[in-house]
Amino acid sequence: MSADRKQPQPPEDGAATGAGATSLLLSHARLADGRAVDVRLVGDRIEAVGTAGSLGPVAGGARVDLTGHLLLPAPAEPHAHADTALSADSPGPAPYDVPCDGEEVQRRATEAALLQLGHGATALRAHVRIAAGRGLTSLDAVLRTRRSLHGLGELTPVAVPRLLTGVAGAEERALLRDAVRRGGVVAGGRPDGDPDPAGHLEAVLTVAAEHGVPADLHTEGDDPVWLARLAAMAGELGAGVTIGPCAGLARLPSEVAGRAAERLAAAGVAVVCLPQGGCGEAGSRGVAPVGLLRAAGVRVAAGSGALRDAANPVGRGDPLEAAYLLASQGGLAPEEAYGAVSAEARAVLGLPEVRVEAGFPAELLAVRGERLAGVLSLAYSRIVVHRGRVVARTSAVREYCDSAAALDLPRQARTKRPPEPGGPQAGPVVRS
Repeated sequence: MSADRKQPQPPEDGAATGAGATSLLLSHARLADGRAVDVRLVGDRIEAVGTAGSLGPVAGGARVDLTGHLLLPAPAEPHAHADTALSADSPGPAPYDVPCDGEEVQRRATEAALLQLGHGATALRAHVRIAAGRGLTSLDAVLRTRRSLHGLGELTPVAVPRLLTGVAGAEERALLRDAVRRGGVVAGGRPDGDPDPAGHLEAVLTVAAEHGVPADLHTEGDDPVWLARLAAMAGELGAGVTIGPCAGLARLPSEVAGRAAERLAAAGVAVVCLPQGGCGEAGSRGVAPVGLLRAAGVRVAAGSGALRDAANPVGRGDPLEAAYLLASQGGLAPEEAYGAVSAEARAVLGLPEVRVEAGFPAELLAVRGERLAGVLSLAYSRIVVHRGRVVARTSAVREYCDSAAALDLPRQARTKRPPEPGGPQAGPVVRS
């Protein structure tokens, strides 16, 4: 989802256009620190933040009432797989094992990006396989998806070859160079699948350095010698280096993993973990040792990985699920867990920091709820803001039958609805 140029947009979902920049007032929102505020957006920036009820919209601007919502910096998705997303129900082999249908890849990649946008991810990095005999068909399809979703968010593909070394890897080395020349593409790789993982690493980082682009490597991270080599080479590369999901790092002896983590931290290598489990190949499971990495000073972001493909047929692609798992199973505080899918994820993607303060980018997510822990537990209703414009809404309504047990639920709306045949009989409605 790319947003390189601003285009006129019709007033919609709380956005307005006029002679100047689009403006939007988000009123009566609650922040994570407990304050109730109004937030005024002008163009793609936060123009002002004040006490709830103290701000008005710019003339001609629109207002969205966020009463009952927690307002947060928008999450980002640092590790998705666009070419295999939503393919779990497809008959036959996995999409990367058969001749590529570019139109089908574009259709699924677009649907997946919209699903993730609806969850709140206004920026997305998606790994896309390139291979000898298949060329750049899948990558071109994802680039078309990026153009078609212009203005909704930012989609950056990672070109991921499998074999880069020796005579057999010559074609994919050429493909990787061709891919990054197209612009807006990250140099990727899968060293675990190459007979020479160190040579694979060197080939990826060489291409990244030649073209001044980041490098993002899909690896289990279970080889301490390879990790040491990565740290040594990454320190010489000007652009950022990211690895993930690194579940294999958790299988190493703790002292070995600790030394590897310290080297990664010193070299500035970031790690993207996948709390829901592995991705890319069925059977790959486990989660990187988040606590160990963070203690060593490694920047750790969290991604969603597989979205209903062979690796995880029930994957949701939801950043808030990743944060929930980090909090419930990884031992992180809710604020730390959400930071892994928002501030840390944005930093890994090379995006500017977002705070709900004047002057910061208007990349925001409003979720119905009062506290972050509750939001991570039950994040049903969401409003997503990208570049100062509401780009997605999800609304959930829970209904109960008219009984005494349901009369005093917190935050319930006392509205009545006509009874429906076979449904709740005019009972209270709770918006979630």
